[in-house]
Amino acid sequence: MQDPLFSSPISQDFLEKQTQKYHEEPTHDHQNVKKKKISKRLPLLPLIFLIYFQVSGGPYGQESVVGAAGPLCAIAGFILFPALWSIPEALITAELATAFPNNGGFVVWSHTAFGPFWGYLMGSWKFLSGVVNLALFPGLCVDYVDSIAPSLNLTKTLTRYSVVFFSTTILSLINFTGLHVVAHISIPLAGLSLLPFLVLSFVAIPQIDPGRWIVIWNESNTLGRNKEWKNYFHALFWNLNCWDSVSTLVGEIKTPEETLPKALLSSMGLTSLAYLVPLLATTGAMKPDPDDWKDGYYAAIGEELAGPWLKRLIKSGAVLSGLGLYQAQLSSCSYQLHGMAELGLLPKFFGARSGTFDTPWVGIMVSTIISLMVAAFRFENMRVCVNFFYSLGTLMEFGAFIYLRVKFPKAVRPFKIPIELNGLIGMCSIPCIFLLFVLCAATPAVYFLSVVLTSFGVLWYFVLKMLKTNMWLEFNNVKAPKLIMEEDYPSYYEEIEKK
Repeated sequence: MQDPLFSSPISQDFLEKQTQKYHEEPTHDHQNVKKKKISKRLPLLPLIFLIYFQVSGGPYGQESVVGAAGPLCAIAGFILFPALWSIPEALITAELATAFPNNGGFVVWSHTAFGPFWGYLMGSWKFLSGVVNLALFPGLCVDYVDSIAPSLNLTKTLTRYSVVFFSTTILSLINFTGLHVVAHISIPLAGLSLLPFLVLSFVAIPQIDPGRWIVIWNESNTLGRNKEWKNYFHALFWNLNCWDSVSTLVGEIKTPEETLPKALLSSMGLTSLAYLVPLLATTGAMKPDPDDWKDGYYAAIGEELAGPWLKRLIKSGAVLSGLGLYQAQLSSCSYQLHGMAELGLLPKFFGARSGTFDTPWVGIMVSTIISLMVAAFRFENMRVCVNFFYSLGTLMEFGAFIYLRVKFPKAVRPFKIPIELNGLIGMCSIPCIFLLFVLCAATPAVYFLSVVLTSFGVLWYFVLKMLKTNMWLEFNNVKAPKLIMEEDYPSYYEEIEKK
């Protein structure tokens, strides 16, 4: 029996939306409006830096990886983890996001593969991960500002939250002006936030002792400190995940079948360099001590190697990085809600766009309010919580990818990973092991919170179902999407090649 709220098979409306990014030319009546929207779609360069901030934002927070396991394990982690985790996730994102060039991303993929309930559950997990992550950045910026100018006295709870509230509101208003604005702002923010680490690396390189790179924490040589594998993986994972976040706004990208794979590859190269260069320079230049390598230690290294001016410069860069991280994460969250509304998984008003800026203003407002509520609690395990919800959703994402390859082997995929099914299963197996480790290594408080919030999400799904059935709220009547088959559009690849 079909779900009366979200049914299957595919509706013609969604199929047309799925193909219009590649096929449709503007009609005479809507030509000016369409040209305006197309002109605001993201080109390659701004997209690279938007993805960079969705994933990383620079080496701020990298220090705890060294502190957990030592320089050698940290260097190995930032070399191997991108190969074993980031590349598979980015490849899967490129294939599925270009096959479904509409907002919503991983929600659309899970909805297609497993049905509406699982698509909705995927959306709730990823959204929770996003807004909790969103709540971290303004607070981190406040902490850095307070350390630069302690006379401001921002550590008081009321003062601190007032600053967080004000800064979050301003940043959300900037996000409201358009995704193209956010993406273009990301370019100078990335340059300015990375500049202190370029200076730090140049200062540290002449003092490098390669023998310091091979140090591993153990009880015999590091003040009785042994490796902390849970903290190591959580910090490493937090610094290198979210490559799929860009999929939620793929409908806003110019020619995604060409632009998105290039942007993901370029952003991965930028992210890897931004992590490895300062990590190699500073671990080689500083005497290894696990008590020193905590978040924020880069600023102390700058002061020791060059003076207070570099310390202030690094902390100022951290503030700029936090601004970029917030803007990129808010864009991902708001367009995810917009995409879920287009699918009919949320009430139609979640898909409302600003008439002036064409941005999903309801999604921006909802994401901002929830992140402010989370920031008020200052939950101490927020990073672990972000990783936990993200891991739940990403496990389903990998499963949806394999299922869609098996179920629709001849579907149109503008970008297709050139690996057969057995190779794809092998490619996905190692990331899945990482995800299971993150889930198993969570704290009891995170387990409790995840059960409560997941249960609330499931309950809300059936509440929405009741609202739709009784027509108390308006929903889009869109059925489950499917991949486009090659035989349905035989001229598809010819048109792509011409473009």
